[in-house]
Amino acid sequence: MNVSKARVLVTGGSSGIGKATALALAGLGARVAICGRKAGAIEQAAAETGTTPFVADVSKEADVMALIPAVIRALGGYDVLVNNAGFGRFASLIETTADDMRAVWETNVLGATLVARESAKHFIKQATGNIVNVASTSGAKGSVNGSAYSSSKFALTSLTECWRAELRKHNIRVMQINPSEVLTDFAHRARGSERTDNPTKLHDSDIAEAIASMLALDDRGFVTDMTVWATNPQ
Repeated sequence: MNVSKARVLVTGGSSGIGKATALALAGLGARVAICGRKAGAIEQAAAETGTTPFVADVSKEADVMALIPAVIRALGGYDVLVNNAGFGRFASLIETTADDMRAVWETNVLGATLVARESAKHFIKQATGNIVNVASTSGAKGSVNGSAYSSSKFALTSLTECWRAELRKHNIRVMQINPSEVLTDFAHRARGSERTDNPTKLHDSDIAEAIASMLALDDRGFVTDMTVWATNPQ
């Protein structure tokens, strides 16, 4: 597609991969909206990226049903969803709580589904659209303490395949990107660990560039899945 003419919604756009993707796509000329749960954070990110902010919790159906029409009005149309909102909680199996599982799955799985569902309604009507699900290499291989987060990303991979099978006939491209470890505040929020810069690990701008390249491919083709690893992690 011609990214410079794209109308894009990036969920979870206040920081990390979401914010970097919004900045990259806006820099290519796209009209971009971002959403997040915290008004102050999403408004600051919008000011820094030149995008349009919306306050919405993707795990709440009413928020999502109001969000998509508002995005369409604000952007003068809508043809790309970057389904990025997500977070993790990490604990051993015997320490994993129902609240941990519920909170992670409500955002990473239910939230992604609700935003994709409402977006797909619009994309089907116009017979074109793009959905990029931001998953993780944790969705291909489980790990110690990863019950909540890893299982949610395995589920998102399954959803990507389901939506692709359903929507392809409507000229809607459903794609997935699987980043490995990226230097964002994710680990600090999820595990309470300090973020330390490491030039051998991925940056959020690397994933943003990859997403932009997936979208830029001519509409006659699409990249079903892209996995991005650091070349030499230490």
